[in-house]
Amino acid sequence: MNTTISDIPQGTLTDLKRNWKADMVSGFLVFLIALPLCLAISLACGYPAIAGVFTAIIGGILSAFISNSELTIKGPAAGLIVIALGCVTDFGYTAGVDPAADYQAYRLALGVGVAAGVVQILFGVFRSGILGEFFPTSAVHGLLASIGIIVIASQVPIALGVQASGAPLERLASFPSYFMEMNPLIALIGGISLAIMFGYTFIKNPKLKIIPAPMLVLLITVPLGMYLDIGTEHVVAFGGQDYSLGPRFLVDVPDNMFNAITFPDFSGVFTSVGITYVIMFSLIGSLESLLSAKAVDQIDPWRRKTNMDKDLLAVGIGNTAASFVGGLPMISEIVRSKANIDNGARTRFANLFHGVFLLAFVALVPALIDRIPLAALAAMLVFTGFRLASPQEFIHMYKVGPEQFIVFVSTIIGVLATDLLVGIGIGILVKAIIHVVNGAPFGSLFKASIKLENAGDSSAKVIVEKSAVFSTWIALKNRIGRQNASKVEVDLSGTRLVDHTVMANLDALRSEYSERDHELTVTGLEGHSALSDHPLAARKKSK
Repeated sequence: MNTTISDIPQGTLTDLKRNWKADMVSGFLVFLIALPLCLAISLACGYPAIAGVFTAIIGGILSAFISNSELTIKGPAAGLIVIALGCVTDFGYTAGVDPAADYQAYRLALGVGVAAGVVQILFGVFRSGILGEFFPTSAVHGLLASIGIIVIASQVPIALGVQASGAPLERLASFPSYFMEMNPLIALIGGISLAIMFGYTFIKNPKLKIIPAPMLVLLITVPLGMYLDIGTEHVVAFGGQDYSLGPRFLVDVPDNMFNAITFPDFSGVFTSVGITYVIMFSLIGSLESLLSAKAVDQIDPWRRKTNMDKDLLAVGIGNTAASFVGGLPMISEIVRSKANIDNGARTRFANLFHGVFLLAFVALVPALIDRIPLAALAAMLVFTGFRLASPQEFIHMYKVGPEQFIVFVSTIIGVLATDLLVGIGIGILVKAIIHVVNGAPFGSLFKASIKLENAGDSSAKVIVEKSAVFSTWIALKNRIGRQNASKVEVDLSGTRLVDHTVMANLDALRSEYSERDHELTVTGLEGHSALSDHPLAARKKSK
């Protein structure tokens, strides 16, 4: 794209005058997507339905003035459902059996959310944005896929109108019984919602997709739910069996949004449960947010770059504020951000407009939310979970390399059998073992061996020895970044192993150099053999 600096939209108040129409239209369309998803994610987390809307409002309005990420949408995400639900559950959440216990668990979780937000602020202040590049690619993909599986396991029963409990693996094993026991009227709503969500992926004509799929689901299922009278307590006979209906199958929000504001209880922050979830919220949430912001930068039509430290700061401040009034944790959310780009957004004010539209809706017409069937929201999350753990994701990881697939699957199994932190730790451990088996010296997993040669204003040569792997990538990137030369060569001839994470990151860095009219070349791989046919597969020194 041939543009000058003055042609590139900037998220400044001065630029607001020439971009506000495009940003407002995109913000409105993203609002149509965000509203049902915010409600769905909140309920899946064991929080009140309005909590996710609080988060999106605060994330949209507040972060627009802190982060320089022009096209990301801040709000709650399906990727944090597992952590949020685990937090309230460990604090005594009973899923409606004891409302008083549920409310207290929610307040304790809010206290943890505030503390995690403060940690993320510190991450931003101390320039920890680069930590998002530490984790191996295959383990991160495994983490996201496992979250998708857990979301599916938790939401399918809701879409079918049945009660469910137990760990994710237990729920997956119970799927046949869920279908045997399903409430036919609720399952009808859930099935129609799923058909719309999946059916939209096969529609190629954008004119037929003017109404976002989540909003179309509501436009169809809300009237259907009213026609079937699922919100009134009564019993219907179907196929020789009786099925009960009632308000429990609909979303429940206060008539006045301000009545839903809930302040945190900090008494659980320094307990073992509190400390565990502060770490999980801050680390996993930061990782997901950084990865999303990085992905959005790659599809930004103007190729603008997010300052990851400022974005972490914005997310941290947003999380602290949201948790203080009863909201969910937030991240830079990839699906809504992609929709933001597709809808023609130009600057970060699209994020602000989406927050303003959410605020106006829940302030003026909250009664409409009470008509939404829970099965419809659950179906949206089933679709989201499927996208995170789709068969194509498994195929892609196998094509990258069998060793990547092993790490990917190990992470999934580890998360499903334990929790997110232990699961990703298992993935990293498996990755390290595979590296050693493939010839990487054990010590090189912890300390990079890097030398400089011919460093000057015009050219520089960065020589890497022993291995170039995920755990030393940050050191290598910093060394490359400190070179002021217009041409930088990265010589990998002295390495025994170069892993996929480093290959992918070097490829991305090469593109960044090219955009600045600089040149980054990678040499010395002629003596290495690729572990798969993928162009960015790991390379092992040939004997």
